[in-house]
Amino acid sequence: MKTLETERLILSKWHPRRDAKDLFEYAKGPNVGPNAGWAPHESIADSKMRIKKVFLKSGIWKISLKGEGKAIGSIGFENDLRRVDMKSKELGYSLSEEYWGRGIMTEAAREVLRYAFEELKLDVVSIVTTPDNRRSLRVIEKLGFIYEGTLRAGQMTYDGKIKDTMCFSMLRREWEFRRSFQSEQA
Repeated sequence: MKTLETERLILSKWHPRRDAKDLFEYAKGPNVGPNAGWAPHESIADSKMRIKKVFLKSGIWKISLKGEGKAIGSIGFENDLRRVDMKSKELGYSLSEEYWGRGIMTEAAREVLRYAFEELKLDVVSIVTTPDNRRSLRVIEKLGFIYEGTLRAGQMTYDGKIKDTMCFSMLRREWEFRRSFQSEQA
């Protein structure tokens, strides 16, 4: 897994022993996991299992501030189940509530999108969220994803609730246009 860097962040591989305590610290709260689609962690063992069975298998990056090393979030791709025959991935992320409102997730996601389109040569990156996840919707808007529609009763949460799923995507040509436009503005 390639390590990625931004002005403030390092996106790197998770290590179950070293990072499980940090993940548990932010994933035990009621506002992080449920917004990302998973239950709050009940123990460090839960966090270690998530790192081993989900993050490492899917290639999910650990987000940390430069010079600190502490895991403050996660970001990465899963298979895009709506576009199975295309070069497409679905973006997902979570961030410690302590770091909300600082532009960290937007910064991390911009670098991951660059990686997706420049290095993985994807044609499409999609992202989904629920209508009540206002913070994620704001990140999606800042990144320039295009709203495709709402899949009514599109997902069942870890606690059995059925929620609508808002679907967004970004095509490679849209990302290239945004990148060239931003370069001209600099």
